[in-house]
Amino acid sequence: MIMLYDAMVLLALLILASAIALPFGDVNKVAFRDLWFTVWLLSTCFAYLGGFGRYGGMTLGMRAWRVRLVSYEGKEISWPGCLLRFLVGLVSLGALGLGILWVLVDAKNRTWHDLAAQTLLVKTPKDK
Repeated sequence: MIMLYDAMVLLALLILASAIALPFGDVNKVAFRDLWFTVWLLSTCFAYLGGFGRYGGMTLGMRAWRVRLVSYEGKEISWPGCLLRFLVGLVSLGALGLGILWVLVDAKNRTWHDLAAQTLLVKTPKDK
């Protein structure tokens, strides 16, 4: 469910990023055909996921489900850790979601990107 919530936010951000990019260069931009447009969209995704992962450890979807992203030591993750997590997450999706489905066989419910970046998703207590 967290991924569904964040996918809706990302969709809105990608629409906004596309609207910002339209006046520049070719008006017939297509992701994965236009290198710079693709880099721009991936940067937008990383800004959202990496930024929220680095500062506070919670995306909007994580906040709704009271889940926090932490390192194995229980601390916030670094920018390089966020980038590694993002890139391996792309590989996980590119492998038909196998890296995400890995959560079903891992004893600690970790995905490939959690394993690579040495992160965990932990439940947070309800605020009173």
